[in-house]
Amino acid sequence: MTIEATHTSTSASPTARQVWTRARGIALALVVLIAGAVAIAVIRSDARHGELDPRSADPNGSRAVAELLADRGVDTRVVTTLDEAATAAGPDTTLLVAVPDLLTRSQQTRLHNAFADSHGRTVLVASGSASIERLAPGVTADPATSLDSTLAPDCALPAARRAGTADTGGVRYTTTHLGADACYPSERLATLLRIPDDTGGGDTVALGAPDILLNDHLDEQGNASLALQLLGSRPHLVWYLPSLSDTSATGDDERSFFDLLPSGWLWGTLQLFIAAALAALWRARRLGPLVPERLPVAIRASETAEGRARLYRKTDARDRAADALRSTTRTRLAPLVGVPVTQAHTPEALLPALSAHLHGDGQDQHTLLFGPPPSDDAALIALADRLDALEREVRRP
Repeated sequence: MTIEATHTSTSASPTARQVWTRARGIALALVVLIAGAVAIAVIRSDARHGELDPRSADPNGSRAVAELLADRGVDTRVVTTLDEAATAAGPDTTLLVAVPDLLTRSQQTRLHNAFADSHGRTVLVASGSASIERLAPGVTADPATSLDSTLAPDCALPAARRAGTADTGGVRYTTTHLGADACYPSERLATLLRIPDDTGGGDTVALGAPDILLNDHLDEQGNASLALQLLGSRPHLVWYLPSLSDTSATGDDERSFFDLLPSGWLWGTLQLFIAAALAALWRARRLGPLVPERLPVAIRASETAEGRARLYRKTDARDRAADALRSTTRTRLAPLVGVPVTQAHTPEALLPALSAHLHGDGQDQHTLLFGPPPSDDAALIALADRLDALEREVRRP
């Protein structure tokens, strides 16, 4: 057996041109999708402002209630910073805080101090336990939200009694204020709470859910009546949309992104990871042993040997090539000199029998069959020639 030292390249790796030819269709499709998404975003940027935004005509926006208030002489102004909201508080102003839980602790305290003595109305929309205790001291949010959305007023508050059934629900509240109006109860806990100021004139309204303010639900039940009465009691409405870019949000109590996520998301993510790990373990246990499969075509042994030799040469694996040549030669020589094949790779068993058969130098045979790997390609070719010569000599009658 011989191995030629050839420099013919057998690399099957695709060229850069081939990769580009195969991938350009996908790349073009991605570019078109991105361009289309950007164009749609630019075109609709003026019309889409987000949930609970009085400028938005989307189903989750609140433009409809702002238009109805404007028809009744109430002007609506949108603010996005705490400074603007605190400055706007006054006896003739209703301050609506859209997402109170987005405010930091210091922002909540500062906002409460601003409207506490303003003698105006403050409406807190879906204020949870993270904010309600600072914005409305004496009020506690129940951790379990109401599953019922359509509720009856069941209280003496004139605005609720005139509106009748409405889509409140959401966060449920309890309070220690004796003069508070607890309306739209769900399991005996209020989903709309009105707390009058101790100084008189002003009040704070905690609304458990934003549904009555959304465009998509305003025309249902008594939502429109309740929304107009809660927000239209003063001639001016300041709609505060807390923003994460507000400079007043920076400070020692600044919360991270994970602090803003509800606890249910974290538990849900953990459960998904556990489910994925169990599924991977289940699938891995179903994998059995490797199954040999017949090749679709017959490959000549010479082609296989040549291909392996080229791979060895490409990686300079002369040691592996020499081991393969010596191992194959020892396997063929062992039966010829009366040594079992199982002992063909044991020098103590093969070399004495080979020396007795050839009457040659055992040391030279040891170096030839069990020696170190060749140092270069020329030495590897010489080794292959000597192994062929040794096998021919043993087979000679």
